[in-house]
Amino acid sequence: MTVSNMGTASKEKIGYEDFLIQYEGTRAEWINGEVVVSPSESARHQDIIGFLLCLLDTYVEFHDLGKVMIVSFQVKLGPDLPGREPDLFFVASANFDRLKSTYLDGPADMVVEIISPESINRDRGEKFVEYEAAGVSEYWLIDPIREQADFYRLGADERYHPVLPDDDGIFHSGTVKGFWLRVSWLWQTPMPPILEVWKEFNLL
Repeated sequence: MTVSNMGTASKEKIGYEDFLIQYEGTRAEWINGEVVVSPSESARHQDIIGFLLCLLDTYVEFHDLGKVMIVSFQVKLGPDLPGREPDLFFVASANFDRLKSTYLDGPADMVVEIISPESINRDRGEKFVEYEAAGVSEYWLIDPIREQADFYRLGADERYHPVLPDDDGIFHSGTVKGFWLRVSWLWQTPMPPILEVWKEFNLL
C-alpha cells in the first residue's frame, strides 16, 4: 500500500474497505488509494476543537438537530471522492441514513477544520474543492495562528460563498439552525468557561 506523510510507502495501493479495517482508530485519510496519516495536533488545536465540540454537541442535542462527530471518524465524500477525517462535522437528522458504523457514506452537512502550518494548503485547497464538490453545505476554516475564521456556505450554484460575521463579530450558521458563534471566543486563552457560554444560548 502507499502511505504518505508520517508513514512508510510501497507501490501497492489499498481499497477503501480495506483501509477502514486496517486504519480504524488511526487519524488517516484515503485519497485515491493512498493513505495519508496526519501528525498529532497542538494543544491549541485541541482546545478549540474541545470547545466547539462541547458547544455544538450540547446545542444540537438540546434542539434535536442531528449529531456532531470528531476525529477519528471517516467521511467518504462520494463515490469518486476521497475519504477524509474532518476535525469536526455535523450530520442533520434527515441524513442519518449516511451514518455507518465506522464512516459517513456521503457528505456531512457542516465541516470544521482547524488549520495548522502542516495542513494549510490542504484545508484551503484540496479539501475546499472536495467539500464543495461533495455538497457539504457549510465549511468553517479556523486558523488559530492568524486568529482568522472563514465561513463558507454552498449556494444555489453549488459553489462556496463567504459568509461574514455580523457587526458584533457573531457568525450565524445556516446549517445548524439557530446556532451562532462569537468568533472572538476562539482566540481567548484560556477558552471561555463553557457554562457561561451555554447560558448565552439559554441551555441552562
